[in-house]
Amino acid sequence: MQLDQGTLHERERAALTVERSWWLTYRSKETAIRAELARAPATYSRLLHDVIDRDSALAYDPPVVLRLRRAHRTRRRARSEGRTDSSPPN
Repeated sequence: MQLDQGTLHERERAALTVERSWWLTYRSKETAIRAELARAPATYSRLLHDVIDRDSALAYDPPVVLRLRRAHRTRRRARSEGRTDSSPPN
């Protein structure tokens, strides 16, 4: 279910931008998060989790949001099946 809660705030757009391209400039995602957003990785993760179901996020960066949604569904499915990782069952 998508929730459209208006336009994205600057920090939400910035988080999606970091998610799109952190690997081009930084050695680690954690370094990119701290350098670009001045936030802890856990705060960044919560922000992304809260924003990916919004229509405005999908409109802003469809490839990143769709990738994040797929990853979230895969992790949720793995947890519900009792797997500790997101690899497919044998």
